[in-house]
Amino acid sequence: MSKAAIDLENLPYADGDFYGFEQLLAGKEQDRLAEIRTFLSREVKPIAVDCWNRGEFPMALIPKLAEIDLVSPVRRQGYSNVFAGLVHAEATRADASIATFMGVHDGLFTGSIEVLASQEQQDAWLPDIYSLKKIGAFGLTEPLGGSDVAGGTRTTARRDGDNWILNGAKRWIGNATFSDWVVIFARDLDDNQVKGFLVDTSLPGFKASKIENKISLRTVQNADITLENVVVPDFFKLANANSFRDTNKVLKVTRLSVAWQAVGQQLAAFDVARRYAVERMQFGRPLASFQLVQQQLVQILGNTVSSMGMMVRLAQLEDAGVAKDEQSALAKAFTTARMRESVALGRGILGGNGIVTDYEMAKIFADAEAIYSYEGTHEINTLVTGRAITGISAIV
Repeated sequence: MSKAAIDLENLPYADGDFYGFEQLLAGKEQDRLAEIRTFLSREVKPIAVDCWNRGEFPMALIPKLAEIDLVSPVRRQGYSNVFAGLVHAEATRADASIATFMGVHDGLFTGSIEVLASQEQQDAWLPDIYSLKKIGAFGLTEPLGGSDVAGGTRTTARRDGDNWILNGAKRWIGNATFSDWVVIFARDLDDNQVKGFLVDTSLPGFKASKIENKISLRTVQNADITLENVVVPDFFKLANANSFRDTNKVLKVTRLSVAWQAVGQQLAAFDVARRYAVERMQFGRPLASFQLVQQQLVQILGNTVSSMGMMVRLAQLEDAGVAKDEQSALAKAFTTARMRESVALGRGILGGNGIVTDYEMAKIFADAEAIYSYEGTHEINTLVTGRAITGISAIV
């Protein structure tokens, strides 16, 4: 088979959805997904590698994201969780960094307001949040607290009349270098409970410094945040964020989003590896004509399909209102493990070209490491699931 005989623009199973999960969507959802996919292909994918290489966020993209109207597809727009998940996978497939930006603003930040704010607070804040006129971030993780932050939040809040005084530090806070607002979780010194606050990033005492030298999600502007006697009016204390159990209501849903990212990252790896294998000539024939290469491509596809199948079912349970925390934990642990294998296989198929971002796979490979770790490490999510099936906690 010669290279000229290969139709690179019309490869079989072009969307990677080998079992046709998209067909479960209602007609209007399928049309909307196709519209979003076209937008991502036109506006995001062409700039993704360059932004990643430079470690810069494309601010000019935000008005375009606002125009395509991606924020809160389930609660605000009435779409299914299956649709929302497939959209997040597609965004990740185009660029994991832009998907993470949306995951922080839409999932963690907007989700906190939708779940934990009073109706009065929602009415005041959500219109600008939905329209991306106000960009948000989510401040939970701390310099000395990751998986154990539930029981060891060091950032503090002290009631002072009609205000709260916040002191402490947060780390790895996506979007925080340019966001307008950050939801900050802090331990109330009076009752030792974790509470949530909407903090204006222009307030005196608030500082966000970009974390440099990352090897993953370089386009995402992660920051170290310091809060030094930041005065927050009582109205900006989230009415329904009064313990870490309340915080976990947000994390349960966003953990699903990260698992969907693992699906999207595998779709991206399949796209790049399959195209490269078909296009690359070795020994006078396409790389894809060798049995071991086909086996590796099929393994990537199998990992992707199994991950997608798990996520579609979990999204259906979420739509039915019966999804459980441990199911989200298993999904995050399983899909990210499969993702790690898939991107490694894809990188290997590209050989030496797999370690330079010119061929995209190096970026996909590196970005997977962040997805594997955030929203609960693989180990912690495994133990959450283990606790659920044994009734015994092995975490502490």
